[in-house]
Amino acid sequence: MRLFCLPYSGGSAMFYARWRRLLPAWIDVQPVEWPGRGARMDEPLATDPRKLAAQLAAEIHARLDGPYALFGHSLGALIGFEVAHSLLDRGAPAPAIFFGSGTEAPAVRDGSRWRLPLSDEALLHELRNLQGTPDEALANAELMRSALPVLRADFLMCGAYNYRPRHPLPCPVHIFGGIDDETSRASLEAWQQEAAAEFALDMLPGHHFFIHTQQAELLDLVGSALARQSGRSMGSHWSKDHERILRPATR
Repeated sequence: MRLFCLPYSGGSAMFYARWRRLLPAWIDVQPVEWPGRGARMDEPLATDPRKLAAQLAAEIHARLDGPYALFGHSLGALIGFEVAHSLLDRGAPAPAIFFGSGTEAPAVRDGSRWRLPLSDEALLHELRNLQGTPDEALANAELMRSALPVLRADFLMCGAYNYRPRHPLPCPVHIFGGIDDETSRASLEAWQQEAAAEFALDMLPGHHFFIHTQQAELLDLVGSALARQSGRSMGSHWSKDHERILRPATR
């Protein structure tokens, strides 16, 4: 089972490389790097989410030779959602499961405040609010000089994203949220309308970057969900601190 993983705003997909040693060996973690960062540093930064999704879908489609799943956090979940639809439009098989993390459902989100480029000060303010960047990194002028252009382009993609109603994805949709994140439970539950199959929502302790602070539990849930879809056996542990919704999808 290949697990294609898309990064969050301002981040590199290579964050997911560490998941390779934390998930079972039968799950082949494939970080999906975006232009302008990591190994694709020489490519222009993307600011059009639809074009980026189409480009990534073409690249992923060329690598499909068996079952696969998609995972994206924050902006990565929105782009991953569009990638899933673009893959289907190209005639690719549906993913075994779509994982979205840390963002509102596409149909209910409002990115209007990010339609114009943000100043360095405004970007730093956003980073502080998200509580995922150490203070020493925010105070490092050299580091911020290289990071802020990437973050600015990603916020422009947030502002440029327009939801297009389509048939629900023909696969299970599994969503994760942070209990203390500003993203509301209702906006996470709204992902259910994008699922023609089963829908699950797991709320984990933490703010927006629970993907880091609750990594072990998140990966246990991801691995268990993939095991169910592939018919494999995998033990699972549950934290008393997180809430769960699991129900069939409704149109």
